Amino acid sequence: MRIVLCNIFKEGSQVNQILCALLICIPLYGYGNCIGWMSPMTLLLQSKDSPKGVPFTDSEISWMASLPYLSCIPSTYLVAWWGDTFGRKNALIFMSSLTAVVWLLKLCSMSIWVLVIARTLVGVVMAASCVTCPTYIKEISDDNIRGALGCWVALFFTTGSLSAYVIGDLMTYQNILITFLVIPLAHCLIFLAMPESPSYLIKNGRDEEAIKALMWLRCRKGNDSSIKEEIDIIKKEQKNDEGKGKFLLKNILTDKILCRAFQISLVASLARELCGAVPVLNFAGDIFHLASQMMGLVLTPNQQTMVLGVVQFCGAGMASSVVEKCGRRPLLFITSIISGLSMCVLATWFLLNENQISAPAWIPVLMLCLCIFCDASGLMPISVVMTGEIFSYKYRGTVLATTMAIASLADFFQLLFFKPLAKSIGIYVAFYFFGAMCLGTALYVILIVPETRNRQLEEIYDDLRSKKEKRKLEKPNEA
Repeated sequence: MRIVLCNIFKEGSQVNQILCALLICIPLYGYGNCIGWMSPMTLLLQSKDSPKGVPFTDSEISWMASLPYLSCIPSTYLVAWWGDTFGRKNALIFMSSLTAVVWLLKLCSMSIWVLVIARTLVGVVMAASCVTCPTYIKEISDDNIRGALGCWVALFFTTGSLSAYVIGDLMTYQNILITFLVIPLAHCLIFLAMPESPSYLIKNGRDEEAIKALMWLRCRKGNDSSIKEEIDIIKKEQKNDEGKGKFLLKNILTDKILCRAFQISLVASLARELCGAVPVLNFAGDIFHLASQMMGLVLTPNQQTMVLGVVQFCGAGMASSVVEKCGRRPLLFITSIISGLSMCVLATWFLLNENQISAPAWIPVLMLCLCIFCDASGLMPISVVMTGEIFSYKYRGTVLATTMAIASLADFFQLLFFKPLAKSIGIYVAFYFFGAMCLGTALYVILIVPETRNRQLEEIYDDLRSKKEKRKLEKPNEA
């Protein structure tokens, strides 16, 4: 299949990379289905028409909703180890297989314990989505399209969520599960034809297979100089990591350049989670309810969720189309600024409302949509893309796993404490906090974060060195 496709397209075509990235992202669509499923199904499972025969309690639904964020924390390291040990391709097939198990469990039983187990497994799928998929895409892509393809992580997730909202409103419970089961099963079979990551193959001494994989991905012949040059770059990158020990996090924290790169990845990941999108999504119903009372806007809960799904989809689509034109740094800065200002405006609206000062009812709806749009168009995809670009093969999986684990922990505590704190100190305080976090991130981007678009690792690390460190490196060369 790979040889046939290479013969169809002209030499140097990037079509095979796009096809491979598309198939890498199908599990992300399935992950979006898993997350989005909770929204329409919560209404059904807690109604008198519940497929179980009796409505689920608030406690049961809460556990089902929050468990993926807990199981995701240890799972990030599991999937990072799996990808480094058995290959990105095998990790992705494992991810699709696990997604199929999630839907099969839900089909087989309505027991709360079976559903809780299924939702716990979603946490593993979540971890693989944020660790394996962006890593794999980075390692099969040319420099000039890796950002656009990397943004597909957000695009396919939001598409999967939106599909779940729409399908959940149209189909019966059983038919929804069957529809979502077919997707990962088909992916497992189709993805067998795709190549393994060249970086993984070279790391394991399988140079011939790496050359064949690059020949197919780049649509070039084996004796092409660009293939040999790319193999040499990968080998040089991996050789630089030799002799640095097996305790990867210790290496990262003790090496000045790696530590600075890790700080950038962590700040970007936390900005993604603390921009206000998580609580905004949870408060969407209340905000839409207020708007409907004051504007005559009438939407059902599912229609409200679909509106947010469309906004997310549009944001993710914009990111993939402009990221290679404007770069990672400007997009992250602009979305941080807009998100921060929207959260401050939303907080002010709540403050005025609490003091019984009238303010336009369209403001909270617009600010909500702006926050979700910025999250999907910049904060969510760029944090993942940049992390893949500022670390070598050896550290990529571990860093993505660590930042994802910390971000998941932040999400869990937000969901756990946001409403009680909002009631005790005022919801406007919380949104001012989110606004300050976003504006602080924008300042951090301007002062610290380097541009990574179309740049090799050595060039990026050179930007992270201080003037004093650069002078030390130049002296031996002068001598």
